[in-house]
Amino acid sequence: MDLQTFFTENPRAAIAFSGGVDSAYLLYAAARAGADVCAYYVQAEFQPAFERRDAERLARDVGARLRVLEVSALCAPGVRENPPERCYFCKKAIFTAISAAAREDGHTLLLDGTNASDSAADRPGMRALRELSVRSPLRECALTKAEIRELSRAAGLFTWDKPAYACLATRIPAGEVITPEKLAATERAEDYLFSLGFTDFRVRYAAGAAKIQLPAAQWARIAENRTEILNYLRQDYSAVTLDLEVR
Repeated sequence: MDLQTFFTENPRAAIAFSGGVDSAYLLYAAARAGADVCAYYVQAEFQPAFERRDAERLARDVGARLRVLEVSALCAPGVRENPPERCYFCKKAIFTAISAAAREDGHTLLLDGTNASDSAADRPGMRALRELSVRSPLRECALTKAEIRELSRAAGLFTWDKPAYACLATRIPAGEVITPEKLAATERAEDYLFSLGFTDFRVRYAAGAAKIQLPAAQWARIAENRTEILNYLRQDYSAVTLDLEVR
């Protein structure tokens, strides 16, 4: 089955929309197929501001309706304490909110952007999707991440080469309580490194310190900007380190 066939068989649906590569292509494909769809973006504490901007821009570009939902992930049971299954509890809360909003709008089918490259073994949130009967057309159509990027490039979507970006909560180790202050510090630190031209990196929270993880090819730039980076990140962190084990 291909996406055109999927949306011919399912001409009306709600799409959980993050603004990332996968859900962006899914929304584009739905619009191109002439399906009656609405995109639902959840603004929670774990999403940085640029993700919402990307979601709004992509929805405009493809002419799709977008509804933004305000949801507090930290108020969901089992999330703030940050257990190993945090992603499951968070995903359950977010998709429950999307499902409720979609039903208000008359939608009975909810879709997400999980693709054929995503492994259920390392994504506890996929259990929540199954429990809520969320369908994943990209996965059903056997589209891999690489294929989705190429199709997105051919379609002229600005998201085609957007780096993978896990939510801010993933920067805080399991068992460490998640707070708005830690999330805000993470977002400020990563926004700052983005502004200096760094790509494909993470700023991890490590017992009050910032641990920067980025490709070895960019280590020289860290050294060149060492003083500026230290001065900025030390506003929120007790120390700043570079993870030399990441290649």
